Amino acid sequence: MRVPLVRSETTAADTQQVPDARSADGSPETLRRVAVASFIGTAIEFYDFYIYGTAAALVLNQAFFPTLDPVNATLASFSTYAVAFAARPIGSVIFGHFGDRVGRKSVLVASLLLMGLSTALVGLLPGYGTLGIWAPLLLILLRFLQGIGLGGEWGGAALLAVEHAPRKKRGLYAAFPQLGPSVGFFAATGVFWLLSSVLSDDAFRGWGWRVPFLLSFLLVGVGLFVRLRISETPVFAKAMAAREASKTPALDVLRRHPRELLLGAGGMVVAYGLFYTATTYCLAYATGTLDVPRTTMLGLSLVACLFLAAGTWLAATRSDGDGRRKLVLAGAGLSAVWGFVLFPLLDTGQPVLIALALGGALFCMGVVYGPMGAYLPELFGTDVRYSGASLAYNLGGVLGGAVSPLVATRLQAAFGSSSVGWYVSAMAVVSLVCVLALPETRERELT
Repeated sequence: MRVPLVRSETTAADTQQVPDARSADGSPETLRRVAVASFIGTAIEFYDFYIYGTAAALVLNQAFFPTLDPVNATLASFSTYAVAFAARPIGSVIFGHFGDRVGRKSVLVASLLLMGLSTALVGLLPGYGTLGIWAPLLLILLRFLQGIGLGGEWGGAALLAVEHAPRKKRGLYAAFPQLGPSVGFFAATGVFWLLSSVLSDDAFRGWGWRVPFLLSFLLVGVGLFVRLRISETPVFAKAMAAREASKTPALDVLRRHPRELLLGAGGMVVAYGLFYTATTYCLAYATGTLDVPRTTMLGLSLVACLFLAAGTWLAATRSDGDGRRKLVLAGAGLSAVWGFVLFPLLDTGQPVLIALALGGALFCMGVVYGPMGAYLPELFGTDVRYSGASLAYNLGGVLGGAVSPLVATRLQAAFGSSSVGWYVSAMAVVSLVCVLALPETRERELT
């Protein structure tokens, strides 16, 4: 429900309630600052999120579930990993509510703090040998808080870029927060690769895996410094100046935009499914089943991440000219084909072919993911845009990201690795059908 707030005369209190848009002037300096802030913030938050996935694939099963057999310990580790995806829509509702009523900037600062501190505390959490059953329970709690934080991050960062950008350059500026996952994943994998290279296996499993989590204390400080220097978006400032706000943004999304919400979430399924299959699951599968050395697999994941960044940037920037929908459809079609290629290449055990398998999968994912930074926000009105875009993005994560490592582990154990490729292709078809039912949005006005 959109609530017009009747305004009699402007008072000093009224002026203080309107977000300050003085620096949101569309100048090159402002746009550069916004691009940097949206990029650095998402990179830090996704670094925090991804180090958990890497640790879940490599070490958390032994540190927190040592009494289970290897397959069930891996499933338990991935289950704690999936908890954050269930929490992300909750974070979307909470942060989206305040983001649509108070402003984008302040909510992004809060999400960064929650994400960063939850991540750092994982690095301080004693294992099962010290705390017993409380260790995995506390791990699940911290992972849940991670999900809440990330649930509010992406929507705010995307809106920060899109609502500042000129209409014909929204895809370009939305590319910066979309690069955050690539850089965050590269940094997370790089830190684990470095530690695996310089530490013995016992040292890595004993304490080395905690170092990437503890680095989050430092990264939170950097992110806060950058984000506190940006202004509120001019689109939101204009809406607040007109005294128009949604009283219950999440409910209004369900009432007014159920189609866009569900189809947008469906469009995101393949991006999440490809990413977490090609990274978290394939890392566990290659090191555990194919006996590929951990450092080799982490190094190949670093190479593959470059393909993700390339696909993301290429598709996001071209979407201003070619349209968001066309490029997302192309990425989903490529993903459907690559699902049949991924595991035959991976099963060779040859590093070059493994790099090709992972790089091709992440490039396809990037082509879908890149335009989504502008596409999802453009589907919703200003008064519910934070909630709508965040919910669509994170519901896609529940459907595509949370269950992918779990389903892949079960499929591989029951039917072999080729069945996991079929699963990836099926997710691509789901996304393809959903995006076919959505309109093109690049010419839409945001106000």
